[in-house]
Amino acid sequence: MPRTPQGQSVDGMAQLQDDGQYMGDEYMVDFEDDAEDQLQAARERNSLDSDSDDDNDVRNKVSDTTAAQARRGKDIQGIPWDRLTFTREKYRETRLRQYKNYVNLQLPHDELEKECKVVEKGGDFYRFRHNTRSVKSTIVHFQLRNLVWATSKHDVYLMHSYSVMHWSPITKKGTEVLNVAGPVIPSLEAQSRPFQHGLGRVQISTMCVKRNLLVAGGFQGEMICKNLDRPGVSYCAKITHDDNAITNAIDIYDNCSGAVRLMSSNNDSVVRVFDCNNFSVLSRFYFPWAVNHTSVSPDSKSVIVVGDNADGILADSQSGKIISTLRGHLDYSFASAWHPDGRVFATGNQDTTCRLWDNRYLGSSLAVLKGRIGAIRSIRFTADGRFMVMAEPADFVHVFDTKQDYSHCQEIDIFGEVAGVSFSPDSESLFVGVADRTYGSLLEFNRSHAYTYFDCII
Repeated sequence: MPRTPQGQSVDGMAQLQDDGQYMGDEYMVDFEDDAEDQLQAARERNSLDSDSDDDNDVRNKVSDTTAAQARRGKDIQGIPWDRLTFTREKYRETRLRQYKNYVNLQLPHDELEKECKVVEKGGDFYRFRHNTRSVKSTIVHFQLRNLVWATSKHDVYLMHSYSVMHWSPITKKGTEVLNVAGPVIPSLEAQSRPFQHGLGRVQISTMCVKRNLLVAGGFQGEMICKNLDRPGVSYCAKITHDDNAITNAIDIYDNCSGAVRLMSSNNDSVVRVFDCNNFSVLSRFYFPWAVNHTSVSPDSKSVIVVGDNADGILADSQSGKIISTLRGHLDYSFASAWHPDGRVFATGNQDTTCRLWDNRYLGSSLAVLKGRIGAIRSIRFTADGRFMVMAEPADFVHVFDTKQDYSHCQEIDIFGEVAGVSFSPDSESLFVGVADRTYGSLLEFNRSHAYTYFDCII
């Protein structure tokens, strides 16, 4: 992954403040500048700018959208289209026409469209339930979008500025779980462990929350671990001192013996495996390019490795030895995920596609799924294996029905940068984090069932 100078927008999409906080998209010209001015003016007319916490709570409650309001015609993000001089359809048309996808490689894409699977849209797999602006995702690096994690349908974690927040869809309350504005110091209990030290202010580039463990990776190669059932920080250190040291991805998994392990992917081309009890490094696997994402298979025997190369790798998770090279993508990859059956896995790429692979036949991909406007930067499967979600950098999230051979899709059409997507472990909820200076929010969708009459009370 190319490192971006702090405060610089590489692809014209995400502009960073001097402190690394996401400011909103500025990739459109003329029409979008005028549209943004109108959207902001509408916000101010609603008196939504206030310095008091109480007023902020009132503001957020007013600006939230429920399923009942959406059925009555309110925009799910609360955008007041009726007050603007352009329609939603016109705005969408302009964004589709002017969006410029960021690429690192200039390989010809002439044959790519022919490879892509014909997909029927219009699926209704997950229905909108609620949108809150009480918690808002922010993005440090425009290529890294794994910043939303659901540990249950009632517990969602997301990154906002220098904090990791917990959101409860039941109480509609956001709570700070981890603050890395600095200094970050391990708890007294954790200080006895070797290989760690305090950190200054950390820009969170990626995160993972599983097995009651929250792990945040930093822009300068930091890693911070917190057990959710204990106070304080359990571990914090720079795990690499390379000049180009961004922690790109974190994976938490059970190894073949059932022990909890942590795998980090870094820009220094090294994959590290940590023991989650004492956070010592158990293994280091070296690759010829920056590693942007890894995913360990359900049986813990294999790992997908993708990064700053058009080809990906399937490797042995114990030794790092290459099992097979994954050929077909045309640019750098930033996402990967396993189907729970342990046979099929997916990779997401800046060539705007997601490729599906069968680990028994790795000579070519099973299928190629196309996005609408940009790279595929996040992929997740439901725990029951029925659905796969893939997220683009902005505006579009796609949910595929795996039982219909990925030929049916639900397209979630929104406006704003997608900070991350996450299914709840019971597969009943889907959460989408939106990073935007005005309409940043957390969207919640519930799985569609026959008993939709329950919607009437939401």
